[in-house]
Amino acid sequence: MGYIKQILVIVDPTASEHPSVTKAALLAEKFDARLELFVCDTKAAREIRLLSHVRAHPAAPLHVNIKGMLESLAMPLRARGIDVTTECVCADPLHVGLIDRTRHTSADLVVKDTHHHSLAQRTFLTNTDWLLIRGCPAPLLLTKGRPWAATPRIVAAVDPGHVNDKPEILDHWIVEHASLLAQRLHGELHVTHVYLPLAIVGAATISGPSMAAALTPDDLTREEQSRRKQITTLVSEYNVPPENIHLELGGPAQVLPIAAERVHADVMTMGAIARSGLKRIFVGSTAEDVLERLPCDALIVKPPQFAEHAAL
Repeated sequence: MGYIKQILVIVDPTASEHPSVTKAALLAEKFDARLELFVCDTKAAREIRLLSHVRAHPAAPLHVNIKGMLESLAMPLRARGIDVTTECVCADPLHVGLIDRTRHTSADLVVKDTHHHSLAQRTFLTNTDWLLIRGCPAPLLLTKGRPWAATPRIVAAVDPGHVNDKPEILDHWIVEHASLLAQRLHGELHVTHVYLPLAIVGAATISGPSMAAALTPDDLTREEQSRRKQITTLVSEYNVPPENIHLELGGPAQVLPIAAERVHADVMTMGAIARSGLKRIFVGSTAEDVLERLPCDALIVKPPQFAEHAAL
């Protein structure tokens, strides 16, 4: 992520607060990057604005000046010495307009606010956040309202077992992005690995629960030692203190949010992959499951060739 020179900030024209702009501006300063504040105005967004206006001022005409709104956000950032441009286009559906802008501007990082979504939205994958996880060719930082700490903790969520056909390079890519973010923000780099012990999985699959129950603490200790060795090898060039390496038992969707809370994470860095055909629906499935429950921001990174396989 040392190549970041262009940051695209997706601004919600229906929102009153924009934590994505605040955090992207800090990153622009730390990386000496250009910033674009971008609104993709959709029919749904226009209807929301109109409804809100009618409720507040039923007799007054609605005056829309999105460019002016973006410029009001940009002015204090320019006063800090940040190179900021603003742009607004009308497009539907929203995620297509956002991904097109990412490609058009050759953005190295996309930053967007995210909010809680219903189970129905999440299950049927209708939400823009999930579609961006799938299709955005650049690293995607999904931000929440909580501000970063003065010394932010950046967590890399890795899986050296490469389950679900995850390419080996992705773990290195995750740690690389998390490490550089921690360096530029003068923060702490943490690494976490959530796993179900292979001894238990294998025993339960082959011999049933009774065999799994017969496993000894020594079996679990040996696997924990083996996995810790894998993680230590993975992060050997990043000078991660042993106390910042966290191994957790369980499933990622349930345990990663708990682990993030335990270490007071500001950003959780995770990976997403692209597959072809029907399997494409599983792109970023762990990231999607975890994101809803995370108490912190999420940085979603892809393998270097992701864009070649993630065409809409």
